[in-house]
Amino acid sequence: MTLQEFYSEWNNAEDSLLVHTSGSTGAPKPMMVEKQRMLNSARRTCDFLSLNSGDTAFLCMSLDFIAGKMVVVRAIERNMKLITVPPSNHPFRTLIENCRKNGENAEDLVIDFAAMIPSQVFCSLSVPEERKMLERVKHLIIGGGAIDDELSDALRELPNNVWSTYGMTETLSHIALRRVNGREASEWYEPFDSVKISLLADETSQEGRGLLVIDAPEVSSRLLVTNDICELHADGRHFRILGRKDNVICSGGIKLQIEEIESALHPFLNFPFCISRRRDRKFGEVAVLLIAPKCSESMVTSECSESEVALSPDFKASVLVKVSSAFQTLPKYSVPKDILFVSEIPLTATGKINRMACESLAASNS
Repeated sequence: MTLQEFYSEWNNAEDSLLVHTSGSTGAPKPMMVEKQRMLNSARRTCDFLSLNSGDTAFLCMSLDFIAGKMVVVRAIERNMKLITVPPSNHPFRTLIENCRKNGENAEDLVIDFAAMIPSQVFCSLSVPEERKMLERVKHLIIGGGAIDDELSDALRELPNNVWSTYGMTETLSHIALRRVNGREASEWYEPFDSVKISLLADETSQEGRGLLVIDAPEVSSRLLVTNDICELHADGRHFRILGRKDNVICSGGIKLQIEEIESALHPFLNFPFCISRRRDRKFGEVAVLLIAPKCSESMVTSECSESEVALSPDFKASVLVKVSSAFQTLPKYSVPKDILFVSEIPLTATGKINRMACESLAASNS
């Protein structure tokens, strides 16, 4: 969808418009949402971040999904100027190139607000010129996927205000934020004032945990029981995400949270990976490690391509040594039963791990 197409849909006589869920745990689903509720959500974010008329917002996300649409709605609601570039993992590169073509200096741009997914932030940080642009965004919100330990460390010392968001299509983008950097950095999300949260225990819950329940009447007409397993702060308001109910592996009577295993392995594995599961006759389900190891540039020659290096027995053996060392940091019951080499980790269009596709890979190689 183009920006002009979105404006045409937004300004038509209909009270609602069509959006799609991200598809991280299933096929993307269509939803009709009320424009007024989108405006309500936009107002809450703008109030929280103190965004004002005349500020500048940066749109670098796809308008096919709610996150991109809501950047535009926030600009409409708060009368902000909107700078746009096509979605890519290097949005600031495109912005810099556009400025040069127009005889402008990108460093003269003032960007008060931008929304990005983790892969866009990660790639932007890797290029000095793009990093400078990212650091000058007054308020940067990151959503659409988890911020892993490596990215969190890279963000911690940034001079601007960096936020992680919590929300979903059903909440018309986010209903809570947490600071990622600075003195206010926290692992606990703070809901907007109009949002009430609680926990619902179910058969997968452990002590002190439950499914997050959201009461946000301004954006949803019904109570939302999520699949996110959370812990509630002692203040009864702030919360942190522990994982998803969908991502609990019941192995030999022990419940394993996929995200907790991934988080424990992240400091030791410097290549793309994820934890999935497959059916098992003995244990019911077992954890499977999917890895997409990347070889270094020094290994690639004119006679040997990157893909050939990655598939070579010697390279696989070196990767397995690293994996075996990482496994020693896990509790015995959390260690994956199988390791599967794949060309890439399946992702959704919004950059999240495609859990269903990963399960299909794990099952097909059992």
